[in-house]
Amino acid sequence: MFTAEKLASGIDAFTDLVGRATSWLALGIALVMGANVLLRYAFSYGFIWAQELEWHIFVPICLFGMSYALLHKEHVRVDVVFQYFSERNKHLVDAISAVISMTFCVIVILLSIPYVYQSWSIGEGTANPGGIEYRYIVKALIPIGFAIMFLQSLSEAIKSALAMRRH
Repeated sequence: MFTAEKLASGIDAFTDLVGRATSWLALGIALVMGANVLLRYAFSYGFIWAQELEWHIFVPICLFGMSYALLHKEHVRVDVVFQYFSERNKHLVDAISAVISMTFCVIVILLSIPYVYQSWSIGEGTANPGGIEYRYIVKALIPIGFAIMFLQSLSEAIKSALAMRRH
């Protein structure tokens, strides 16, 4: 039987998988940035494509990392007030926050689709000579990242609602 708890668990597993896979990009960006700094300051040499590569790596880290952070409760929260709430009210605040997050995600997805479509339709690349082409692929990660955030927010809403029932 399909339950809300199984749905939340499946979403959590998916978000965790995407987050763990994306976390390897942190090593990639550290290596690229380190190489760029070394080349620039030690040898007065640099590549435009290498600087743009930093942004191309940074985008998925942010867009997929936000859902992973939410899953693992590493997001920003104002605990000064939250710590004094009852368990039920904490779960209520989490549920309301999740719904607000889902609403925001839907808005970003709807607004980004024409932006991404336009970028794909013109085959948008870099404006810099010697830069990385295929900028439209990076822009396509915007609705994907917010779709994953929507799913993780849905999972958080489900878990909060179930926890409210128990308290």
